[in-house]
Amino acid sequence: MNKIDIENTLKDYHWMINSIKIMRQSLESAGEGLTAQYGIESTMPKAKGQTSDPVHREVVRRGRHWKKVKGYEEKIKVIQERVHLITNERETEVLHWILEGKSYRWIAAHMGLSHSHIKRIKESIVDQISQHVPDVPNVPDVTNYGCGKSAC
Repeated sequence: MNKIDIENTLKDYHWMINSIKIMRQSLESAGEGLTAQYGIESTMPKAKGQTSDPVHREVVRRGRHWKKVKGYEEKIKVIQERVHLITNERETEVLHWILEGKSYRWIAAHMGLSHSHIKRIKESIVDQISQHVPDVPNVPDVTNYGCGKSAC
């Protein structure tokens, strides 16, 4: 994750948590609309690329939701594992309110600081978190087409 990703995750943290909770609750039930069609609808041709099996459609739908939940959880985990890195009291307070979904203006009014000062504190938080987030792992460079030690 880079700084922009961390900043976006901080901004979206609150709704992601709520979305995970709601999606997990919805995935606990057996599902709706699992009955097959009856009458003339059952004999009509289905759209290309779709199956008429309602259970299969439900499995596919749930699979997509689980992928989305896992993606949100991975982003949130990055932040949660690094919250302890923020030790300054002001930064801790600003981080708390950002994670609660409050706007910079609300935080500024609450703390008696300016809107721009809150943004600077947020940038400091993002810098501290991003220092401890590994980027893409080192991948060997395969673009070197030189012959090197080969028999070219």
